[in-house]
Amino acid sequence: MTGGGRRLHLNAFIQGVGHHEAAWRHPETDPARLTDVRYFQEVARLAERGALDSVFFADALSLTEDIRYQPIRRPEPLTLLAAIAVATERIGLIATASTTYSEPYNLARQFASVDHISGGRAGWNIVTSSATGAAANFGFDEQPAHHDRYVRADEFVDVVTKLWDSWEDDAIVGDRDAGVYADPDKVHAIEHEGPLLRVRGPLNVPRSPQGWPVLVQAGSSEDGRDFAARHAEAIFTAQQDLDQALAFAADVRRRAAAIGRDPGHLRILPGLSPVIGDTEAVALARKEELDALAVPEYGLLTLRRLAGVDLSGVPLDDPVPPGLLNGDAVETSKSRRALVADIVRRERPTVRGLLRRLAGARGHKVIAGTPEQIADHIQTWFEAGAADGFNIMAPYLPGGLELFIDHVVPELRRRGLFRTGYTGSTLREHYGLPRPESRYASRATAAR
Repeated sequence: MTGGGRRLHLNAFIQGVGHHEAAWRHPETDPARLTDVRYFQEVARLAERGALDSVFFADALSLTEDIRYQPIRRPEPLTLLAAIAVATERIGLIATASTTYSEPYNLARQFASVDHISGGRAGWNIVTSSATGAAANFGFDEQPAHHDRYVRADEFVDVVTKLWDSWEDDAIVGDRDAGVYADPDKVHAIEHEGPLLRVRGPLNVPRSPQGWPVLVQAGSSEDGRDFAARHAEAIFTAQQDLDQALAFAADVRRRAAAIGRDPGHLRILPGLSPVIGDTEAVALARKEELDALAVPEYGLLTLRRLAGVDLSGVPLDDPVPPGLLNGDAVETSKSRRALVADIVRRERPTVRGLLRRLAGARGHKVIAGTPEQIADHIQTWFEAGAADGFNIMAPYLPGGLELFIDHVVPELRRRGLFRTGYTGSTLREHYGLPRPESRYASRATAAR
């Protein structure tokens, strides 16, 4: 491998029939299949054919007002992962779950179960849920404040990992002759009593193949970066510029090192939406075809949800008033609002131009080009240290991902950047991450 012996990591972010907001209108997609588990199994197998590290499914806990312009996006992702696990063999399986609107015992049990079902391929994308519509679905009058959500998330992750540790690896004896199934001294009540959560434990699922499913995080605000430094093993992030991506990676690694974590155990994967053609002109035409299908009304709703900015009163062909992005919208995604504000400052787009700019991947990097040009971008960022890999966001599915697997992945292999096949069987092995030891096992050993 190039890049000082580092290994490039690739995750396929599977969202609906593609990440471009007009993907469902594209002639090569079929939105009627979005409740057909066979569709998602087929896309996951496609990613596995390319030996990608993992597939990822995001989640939302409310039906947003854009349903007029978009098909319902996805089934519940943990249920979906279980179905995909039995249809695949090696690829990692990552799902989003909220710390704001879940309970740690149930969530620990669900992810441990998926890790068992898949033979050690599960990952948890930890979110605090920024969508304001979710609160009313869970009996709350309003969304908790941004900082408060991260305070709960810190304690929540602590409880979940304690529960995953509550069974030592060798707790199951399985001695039929003696009639002893498990050693109770190696199954531990966690007795957690914190400011927000109280959980006795132990978990009623034995320790899973990975010890812990891989911990993933996607927030890039100040709170999000601190949280990632404390907990994340893989980080999904939206970065438009190489220098900013370098600064983000250095900052998160510095924060991790400052609290005693090994920064080499972080995998930073910026989002990348590749629009691929045999020539650059073909790729640009394909992107223009998708952009032309976008509905401005939907783009305005997305911008309001994404960045807390309402441009519905501004004519589409007028410049975006920069003052509208001043200040802070605490209950929206703070990092994505900052990204949109940066685009407006640097590019000074019209409203229509900004909507098109975001239509491809909601602020993630979009590149239209040949397989070689896509590989050039990946190699440049990887070798510079701005990324350990990429969160691949195909503009339309399954065709956009198939082009990436069949044309970009071989090019990356020719350059010595990406694996030719799987060498491990767990998600931790794919990402080159250590398997955590049960904290209770280490305490018990010290006591003996």
